[in-house]
Amino acid sequence: MNILLWSLAALTLLTTNAVAGTRSHLEQAMQYSEAALYARDAKTLIEKAEEAKQQASLASGEKVRSSHREQGLQCLDNALKEARAGNVEAARTASKDALNHFTRATP
Repeated sequence: MNILLWSLAALTLLTTNAVAGTRSHLEQAMQYSEAALYARDAKTLIEKAEEAKQQASLASGEKVRSSHREQGLQCLDNALKEARAGNVEAARTASKDALNHFTRATP
């Protein structure tokens, strides 16, 4: 009986910590956009921008200002296009613009 109670208490504690540690998709998109902004090279920037785009797309079900979310997605498309063309500085600028839009999308 004690083992069952301890197991239940431990499971409750772990579940509470897991839920408290979750971030919204928009917050994750902002985090990946910032990582793209500070990426060392085009390859890393592309990886981070693609992840930011995926998270921002998933944020459509969240309470966000959709116009800024959509503009942020367009900026990420520009960042990906520029990074693939080797224009890392232009891609960083577009990543920064995406981050700014995602920040404004937060209610």
